[in-house]
Amino acid sequence: MFRFFVVAVLLVGAMIVIKNDRVLERSGFLGYCSAVAPPVGQDGDWHACKKGKLSGAPDLSLKSCTNAGYVGKVAYWRCPAPIDANVARQ
Repeated sequence: MFRFFVVAVLLVGAMIVIKNDRVLERSGFLGYCSAVAPPVGQDGDWHACKKGKLSGAPDLSLKSCTNAGYVGKVAYWRCPAPIDANVARQ
């Protein structure tokens, strides 16, 4: 009975940790975007996006953003208006 309780507590704890997407982002399983400063001479809201092993790279084109290119494995997006941080993770 005690073992069952310990296993149940561990499973619930693991589910809570995994529910938080940032754990999966930091581990590299989910792709994510973060706001960055625009390049010199550019305007707008810029985001650097990294692809994840499970979800691939986030696509910000549905938020009226345009892909400004890649530097290494990081995709840079230019958005005409700021986007919500939760939307940038998708």
